[in-house]
Amino acid sequence: MQPISEKAHNKQFCTHCSTSVKDSAQQRQLAYPININRHTIMYAIVEILGQQFKAEAGKRLFVHRMQEAEQGATVEFENVLLVDNDGNIAVGTPTVAGAKVVAEVLSHVRGEKVLVFKKKRRKGYDKLNGHRQNFTEILVKEIVA
Repeated sequence: MQPISEKAHNKQFCTHCSTSVKDSAQQRQLAYPININRHTIMYAIVEILGQQFKAEAGKRLFVHRMQEAEQGATVEFENVLLVDNDGNIAVGTPTVAGAKVVAEVLSHVRGEKVLVFKKKRRKGYDKLNGHRQNFTEILVKEIVA
């Protein structure tokens, strides 16, 4: 086998199993090429408190503050707009029947401070306001479709 040049040494990694995949010319030389897209993950597009999120099992989401949910509680979201299960895509009209996303509330947190600065030039007017949004951190446990 030929030595790997510096340019061809750039590796790509599969995000799910950390299998290293070199460039396509080197991959063609392998007896059994590694398929980068061999992992299939079930995901869903779910509407939570007026916003749409892509939910996968094990993923952490920051949604607007859920006042009624306590830390450690399990919540279910039934406004599932789309489900992709191993390439079988189900699009809801407007929601997918019988599908739901089960999640656990991890914590209630505050976001980074956003500064709002207003100014009118040549008038001596400037105003600085700060704002921190309240969020709830949830962990997606499973997607039921």
